[in-house]
Amino acid sequence: MNLESQWTVYRTRFLVRARQLTESLVFTDALGREQSGQPGDYLVEFSGGIKRIATQALFEDIYVPLATVPYPIDGAPSVLARPVGRDARDDRHRAMA
Repeated sequence: MNLESQWTVYRTRFLVRARQLTESLVFTDALGREQSGQPGDYLVEFSGGIKRIATQALFEDIYVPLATVPYPIDGAPSVLARPVGRDARDDRHRAMA
């Protein structure tokens, strides 16, 4: 797996960065637990830098992707205010209600 590929920011209650695995991956996390994933699963990085594997079904059920944007030089993620795929017409309908 190319670990230099671009991360995508997702949200649930907290923001995480994740990328979908293209090949099997096994590693020991910072807490000493073995993490393993298959193609399609997600490598998830939490705010403290901890990385874990989440199955595709679980990850896609919990997380909503935000727009993929390049990281600025300071390393902080640039996040759009709206989730990807949301239609601007939704905003107009809410404003009229």
